[in-house]
Amino acid sequence: MSEKQEIFSLLGGAVKMHRGFYNPTSDAVWLAAFTPKKAKTALDVGIGSGGVSLCLAAHNPKINIVGIDVSNDMLGLCSENIKLNKANIKLINADILNWKTSDTFDLVVSNPPYFKGTPAHHNAHHNIDLPKWIKKCVARVKPRGYIVVIIDASVLSEVISVINEHCGDITILPLFGSKNIAERVLVRARMGVKGGTIVYSGRSMNDETILRDGLTIE
Repeated sequence: MSEKQEIFSLLGGAVKMHRGFYNPTSDAVWLAAFTPKKAKTALDVGIGSGGVSLCLAAHNPKINIVGIDVSNDMLGLCSENIKLNKANIKLINADILNWKTSDTFDLVVSNPPYFKGTPAHHNAHHNIDLPKWIKKCVARVKPRGYIVVIIDASVLSEVISVINEHCGDITILPLFGSKNIAERVLVRARMGVKGGTIVYSGRSMNDETILRDGLTIE
């Protein structure tokens, strides 16, 4: 297989990825694009092959990123992608559901594994307790820091019910595919504040200004 076939890019070439058993989708690009730029530290929960973190680093080169994942296979692939992009991302092999730490971050991002059914061969999480996952993510956010997630529209109520207990300034952005209903939803919220909820008009999941040109939502 040629190098051209083995390597693909995100953000119009700003991020390069090894093609492997799991490749990030447009979800990773959208999630990184919805994050606030002023964060100095970030935790990527379920970092996988690194798509979200590498896009985040492309948007904000000075940010310090920690990625956590339960799968050694995924972390191995992620490490190769970090080297390919000459990025500075610390990796931790642990399960967010029982990770023992007191560390908190300006920003916590996650594309939660809401899938149901047979686990994938790379041993990533399936059939998780999604509210518990989100609660653990929220617990790692500094006061006035942000949590940002991208989720399937079908589980929005589960996620919002947890985030609303601890966060305010909740911002919701639906993403539409070919159908006239939202397929994915971006949710951003701020720890320990009391601001209300804003729901933006939807965007196309195929918006080239985000996927190719590397613009952020801001």
